[in-house]
Amino acid sequence: MHIHFIIHEYFEAPGAYETWARMQGYTISYSKVYEGSPLLDAIKDIDILIVMGGPQSPNTTIEQCPYFDAKGEQALILKAIAAGKIVLGVCLGAQLIGEALGAHYEHSPEREIGKFPITLTPAGLVHPLFEHFDKVLEVGHWHNDMPGLTPDAKIIAYSEGCPRQIVAYNERVFGFQCHMELTKEVVALLIEHDDLSETAKYRFVEEPEVLLAHDYDVLNQKIYLFLDKLVNTY
Repeated sequence: MHIHFIIHEYFEAPGAYETWARMQGYTISYSKVYEGSPLLDAIKDIDILIVMGGPQSPNTTIEQCPYFDAKGEQALILKAIAAGKIVLGVCLGAQLIGEALGAHYEHSPEREIGKFPITLTPAGLVHPLFEHFDKVLEVGHWHNDMPGLTPDAKIIAYSEGCPRQIVAYNERVFGFQCHMELTKEVVALLIEHDDLSETAKYRFVEEPEVLLAHDYDVLNQKIYLFLDKLVNTY
């Protein structure tokens, strides 16, 4: 298996997704666009495309962020989907998947930063890749927006602050608005690059010291097993 990551900022690190790939002994490559590395020209040599998050939105232009090519990423996502590859999007990456499929992203009802519960929908409860998820599971969050829905998309999980936390676009394409890849190290990087000075204004934004005190191991283990199951269907 070969996994290719698109990483928009060094502080939006792959975390547990990368750890899982290394534990499995899979080969890994990167488009670290913040460093100017290019997107893939061809996808024939990859099996999994994982598009990470970032402070950008799908509407961010090249004029606003010269190293972020939203249209180019969407074209690559479509190419990977058409070729039957596994495609995962995290936060911004989930929104880009929706955009690539013609479903426009939207602002989430609430800003969420912290560790808060998501709840599986009826579709999520019977989905074989999520059978090991508890009906209610605490996961990481760091977002203001959410992915759009295609006519065939199924919402797998939602939270009180966001109705689209996990979206299944097809059997190999999933958008995670939530952050199941978070580790203490990744959280520390995110804290350094976000303004958390007005946390009291938001229902679902935690203080930095609370964010750093959380144990992220359980949610990492859940995403590892999801990925194991997903690869077995490939």
